[in-house]
Amino acid sequence: MDPITLALIIAGVVALLALGIGGLAFWSRRRSLTKAEPRPEITTDETGAGTATAPEREDSGPSVAPTAPVETDVLEPEVTEPAPEVEPAPTTETPEAPESRLVRLRRRLAGSKNVLSRGLLTLLSSDKIDEDTWEDFEDTLLTADLGVGPTTELVEALRTKLRVEGVADNDAARATLRAELLKLVDPTLDRSVATQRTAEGPAVVMVVGVNGTGKTTTVGKLARILVAEDADVLLGAADTFRAAAAEQLTTWGERVGVPTVRKEEGADPASVAFDAVSAGVENEVDVVLIDTAGRLHTKTGLMDELGKVKRVIEKKSPVTEVLLVIDATTGQNGLTQARIFSEVVDVTGIVLTKLDGSAKGGIVVQVQRELGVPVKLIGLGEGPDDLAPFDPEMFVDALLEDPAA
Repeated sequence: MDPITLALIIAGVVALLALGIGGLAFWSRRRSLTKAEPRPEITTDETGAGTATAPEREDSGPSVAPTAPVETDVLEPEVTEPAPEVEPAPTTETPEAPESRLVRLRRRLAGSKNVLSRGLLTLLSSDKIDEDTWEDFEDTLLTADLGVGPTTELVEALRTKLRVEGVADNDAARATLRAELLKLVDPTLDRSVATQRTAEGPAVVMVVGVNGTGKTTTVGKLARILVAEDADVLLGAADTFRAAAAEQLTTWGERVGVPTVRKEEGADPASVAFDAVSAGVENEVDVVLIDTAGRLHTKTGLMDELGKVKRVIEKKSPVTEVLLVIDATTGQNGLTQARIFSEVVDVTGIVLTKLDGSAKGGIVVQVQRELGVPVKLIGLGEGPDDLAPFDPEMFVDALLEDPAA
């Protein structure tokens, strides 16, 4: 074979090899593209129509939120929310007028259970009064907490007059006894409670006393009396020691539409009292009633604190009245309390609670003698209107009233 022919053969072989290698690369690339982007699958629905479905990609590119489904015309049931509950407005009570409550309290005070009343009626019903009768009568007066001094005065005065006038005329004897009792109770004392607004601001009434005498209840009942007289009243819950005392006072106020200034339990009582009086001045109310915590008269620190409450109040407005609440059944112990409280806060009036049919009415005379201040209010029961201004003539007449009449 000549050289030219051999060269042509080699050139052809090389060309064939080149074509084979190029074709192989082409088919390899095509297969790769086909694998990366597969053809869509064809699915058929129930009508036989074909639908192309794109296969899922294997790459992890950003996801695209699917298109929101088309809303249909199906009506969903309408949900109706229940109407909010409306709390009924608190009903405001109408307190009983002072005049009508005096009549009712007189009926309650009169009765055979009252020790003093029973003793007086026994004396009047006696046909003959001898020494034994007088001794029994004297014992009755002492048992009724009238006190030794007033008892001696009353017995001596009655002895003299009945000896002269006799007891044949029962009406005359009753009139004599009434006059002597009324003299002991002393109708000349000013028993009005200083609740009139002054030029400097509202009247400020502090209510003080030992534990358990009914101070908070007295404040609530006094508010009712003042509201019945058309006074604008505000309450100050300065009893921050007793649990629920402020809540109890607030409830009393809400019943007659009177606001209450209060703070958390354990707060400084003087601070509460000052804020209450400040609110009273700002709102131009007529009366601010301050309820204070009960305290034993033997606790010097607590008594000093009570004096502080009064001094702090008077930086804002004068205290026009300090009412000392005494349980009428405590007797001599109540008088000891009265003396010490009067020394600390200058008591101007007495409130006698629990002066019902079983109480000892003589405490009225004795406490007035002891302190030199009048009994201004009396409480004869648990009802909201069972507090009334003390009327000396009503009190004496109730003691002399025959329950059988």
